[in-house]
Amino acid sequence: MASATSTSTLPLSSSSPAIIDGKGPRHQLPTASLPTIPLPPTVLQSAQTLTASKNASHCRKIARNVVAMATREATAEVAAPELSELVKTIQEAWDKLEDKYAVTSLAAVGALGLWGSTGMISAIDRIPLIPGVLELVGIGYSGWFAYKNLVFKPDREALIKKIKDTYKEIIGSS
Repeated sequence: MASATSTSTLPLSSSSPAIIDGKGPRHQLPTASLPTIPLPPTVLQSAQTLTASKNASHCRKIARNVVAMATREATAEVAAPELSELVKTIQEAWDKLEDKYAVTSLAAVGALGLWGSTGMISAIDRIPLIPGVLELVGIGYSGWFAYKNLVFKPDREALIKKIKDTYKEIIGSS
């Protein structure tokens, strides 16, 4: 057994894991009114080991964060020339436009339409039965399309010809 001089005492508030890792709520307890409890050396040693391991893991987290921040900054510096070239290209294209009002209006309407459609899709997704039904419809249509256009060779060739004709019509080449 250890003598009374070799045993150490810890206040109750410092042995709480919420205070050691700093994640729990902080309560200000009057330490003068709380009695101290003598701890056996094995408990004291395990408490010190726990504190040391938590501090070591905290240091590892900080080191990982520093590495991540350094990597992000280096990536931003490398991407800066590409970004400036992109901005210059956009500025040149903007200067060549004749009807800037129409392009701005079209971009605003497109952004508003995208925002509205995402809201509508999320609202439909919250209805309990609809997402499952729409998934079944999508699977059924995909199966029908594959059977109608991809299974037999003449159908595949007709589909490829139709896609190429549509592409040429959109691009405008003859």
